[in-house]
Amino acid sequence: MATNILMPALSPTMTEGTLTRWLKKEGEPVRAGDVIAEIETDKATMEVEAVDEGVLGKILVEDGTQGVKVNEPIAILVEEGEAVPSAAPAPAALPAPAPKVEAPRAAPQPAAPSGNGHDDSGERIFVSPLARRMAKQTGIDLATLKGSGPNGRIVKVDIEATLQKGAPVAAPAARPAAPITAPHKLVPHSSIRKVIARRLTEAKSTIPHFYVSMNVEIDALIKLMNELNAKSPKEGPGAYLITINDLVIKAAAATLRRVPTVNAAWTDDGMVLFDDVDISIAVAIPDGLITPIVRKADQKGLSTISREMKDLAGRARAGKLKPEEFQGGGFSISNMGMFGVTEFAAIINPPQAAILAVAAGQKRPVVKNDSLAIATVMTCTLSVDHRVVDGALGAQWLREFKRIVEDPLSLLL
Repeated sequence: MATNILMPALSPTMTEGTLTRWLKKEGEPVRAGDVIAEIETDKATMEVEAVDEGVLGKILVEDGTQGVKVNEPIAILVEEGEAVPSAAPAPAALPAPAPKVEAPRAAPQPAAPSGNGHDDSGERIFVSPLARRMAKQTGIDLATLKGSGPNGRIVKVDIEATLQKGAPVAAPAARPAAPITAPHKLVPHSSIRKVIARRLTEAKSTIPHFYVSMNVEIDALIKLMNELNAKSPKEGPGAYLITINDLVIKAAAATLRRVPTVNAAWTDDGMVLFDDVDISIAVAIPDGLITPIVRKADQKGLSTISREMKDLAGRARAGKLKPEEFQGGGFSISNMGMFGVTEFAAIINPPQAAILAVAAGQKRPVVKNDSLAIATVMTCTLSVDHRVVDGALGAQWLREFKRIVEDPLSLLL
């Protein structure tokens, strides 16, 4: 019997994607587990495996098609020798719902408490204060929802269910941009770029950012790096090449263990304190950036972190990361030192509460024991969600990070 192959949801935030290319042709046999296509999600280009066996009867969505909605038919799978239908088979009909039995008319109920409004037709909308606030933060139109609370009141679970379904979020009204009249070319947005733009806009507009900066001397860190690399085997499975970035990851992980309340996230129900130190690292890719995760970084040695980062960064740039390798994390690091950047502030990666921006190490004049000296200094800026991390806590975390970096032998313990 002919069945549809549907556009899969390959990440929790994916609502549509680009079908990059088919790896099977019409008429070719398909077995469960065969890689049949490559799809560009909101995070990366990923391979899609077949879940059923049969013959790829008809391709409905051609290579390079953008904006393919999740669960939209992209191909038809038929059995061996079965005729191929000209269009996607209709989904199986759901059983008819049981007829409603109208309850006896009850006495009028008292009006719901505060937090109500009206839709465009003037009908009253009953909504709890928490649900109203969540709807405002996420841009959900309350008039489109049907509440599950008493008397049809919209409550928190209704908002959460709408978000899980990937319902469209109303964008704030904006002034139309002035037409571009200068000579130019238009480069269409990729799926990844669209999601990055949406998430950065949401993060910057809904999270109260607070910034703390500090200059950190890294001469001792550089000395340790050179000594460790000199001990590395020249080749073989045990070889490694530790970088400043690897040492920064390890130092940040150690700091998060000493100041664990920064390893956190905000929710309306309470503060989430993460048990593991999972650090997301911003990696530049052709369409923007992605944040692969070094899991339990505080428990790993420098050579392990170094090898993991090289592998993760390489597969990130090739679009070969698995969802679990870039989804999650409790803290982020963005390092632009390799570009010679003197100082910058990074945007928080929600739902995390903090991200560390690391600038270039530069020779600068410093005062030591009332005398002028030269040291290699990098400026680090911690961006925090002020709902989770207040100024004093952010400064405490950065001071501890500076202490570890400037005396890095503790990283080996």
